[in-house]
Amino acid sequence: MAEPIRDLAKARILVANDDGIGAPGIRLLAKVARSLSRDVWVVAPESEQSAVAHSLTLRRPLRIRRLAARRYAIDGTPTDCVLLAIQQVMKAHPPNLVLSGVNAGGNLADDVTYSGTVAAAMEGAILGIPSIALSQLVIGEGTLRWGTAERWAAEVIRRVTQVGWPDDALINVNFPDLPAGKVKGIVAARQGRHKVGDEITERVDPRGRPYFWIGGLRVDDRGTPGTDLDAVSRGYVAVTPLGLDLTHPRGLRRLEPHFR
Repeated sequence: MAEPIRDLAKARILVANDDGIGAPGIRLLAKVARSLSRDVWVVAPESEQSAVAHSLTLRRPLRIRRLAARRYAIDGTPTDCVLLAIQQVMKAHPPNLVLSGVNAGGNLADDVTYSGTVAAAMEGAILGIPSIALSQLVIGEGTLRWGTAERWAAEVIRRVTQVGWPDDALINVNFPDLPAGKVKGIVAARQGRHKVGDEITERVDPRGRPYFWIGGLRVDDRGTPGTDLDAVSRGYVAVTPLGLDLTHPRGLRRLEPHFR
């Protein structure tokens, strides 16, 4: 069990993301982190790396670019950034907490398996650092409500780190698509279910060759009580612990008698 962080003011915090070093969400999260601690480091991808999941760069060299004191860009994935931040940039004094985000868009339900934001927090957790992924939901083509994430992020981080959570887990936070003042509160929720990309559109380019767009059609359980999808749809910040062990307990119990 990871020990609670009783005094965030004394914590060393690493901030990463998947939207890139110049994204508004990471600037916001760094600001929030600095309201909690003066020892904040930012290490993020040079460019957007959305939906790269937990990919690691193995077949080319990676470069670290120092932009300012405690601020670095890496020409790799979110996972690369957290790995190099902890084992190289901050090697002498590793962080006490990893924060990833704030992502431009929700990372709910099955989205977490694609998410570079969640993957950055996952890498931190694998390396033994308490890690939190944070995302700001936006519905359709609406305007991102960054003020909601800014208003609620510090409170969520404080409350979660005071409780602590298992070593083999990370925390996934989603802010609802509502003005900050209309958010009803914070709830713990389990991961829901929905599918992205069922709608595939085929088109033809100017040279007559077919190409495809993966669409955003979703089938979800927004109305299922207790899920992250249900929580944000009802106006709450959803806090979901995600395990690193992907073993399916019922599946394992079913297989074991047949493989002895």
